[in-house]
Amino acid sequence: MPVNRPPTRQLERELLDSGHGLVAGMDEVGRGALAGPVSVGVCLVDASTGRLPRGLRDSKLLTAPAREALCEPVRRWSVGSAVGHAGPDEIDAVGIITALRLAGTRALATLAAQGLVPDIVVLDGIHDWLTPPDDLFGALDPGLPVLVPPVRTQVKGDLRCAVIAGASVLAKCERDGIMVDLAEQHRAYGWEANKGYSAPGHLAALRELGPTELHRRTWRLPTGGEAAPEDAVPETTPVPVPAGAVLARPGA
Repeated sequence: MPVNRPPTRQLERELLDSGHGLVAGMDEVGRGALAGPVSVGVCLVDASTGRLPRGLRDSKLLTAPAREALCEPVRRWSVGSAVGHAGPDEIDAVGIITALRLAGTRALATLAAQGLVPDIVVLDGIHDWLTPPDDLFGALDPGLPVLVPPVRTQVKGDLRCAVIAGASVLAKCERDGIMVDLAEQHRAYGWEANKGYSAPGHLAALRELGPTELHRRTWRLPTGGEAAPEDAVPETTPVPVPAGAVLARPGA
């Protein structure tokens, strides 16, 4: 699907037509950051949900002002929405995949407290990180706040599926706000601009000052003279800019 086209509601409607009363889209932000939380957004739609908000795209294709302007329309458009987080200490304790699961189930728990429980969750990508593993290592998961509904994965779901795109916008905006606030405590690292990702200024500060309590200390963070860590991946891969939108800088 060309990135200059808006996402569609085709998959959502197929799932609703097949008997699912509430369909959730879910997307994560912050997996590849060096500092701060990993955040998971969720949006719910049902048979009554109308046309998607004008200008909705995958959050990585939008400028920060465009994302912020979409947050309230996305909340009004969806039946319910929430964002869950797992902090750097939790990422260090249980690993990034389990931390993603914890953040996702926290978002679902927020909806459940409002009486909103999806019949199915659609995740962006090919990997189901939300469903707890059904093996002897599953006991290593922290206690999850809710039962996880059935999960379906969708390749390039943030580009193709409106409800996932909405979740990506909410998660990105909320996590960015957290990193801007945290930047006040640690000004040298430039989190207000890089949002905790491996930008040159952030890496230089790590080499000079070392990590803070908000860094993911189990990751191979750079120290004096080291190159950027191989574990840390950029938030975005450059793609063509869609009409009417501006591709955000990494961490923007």
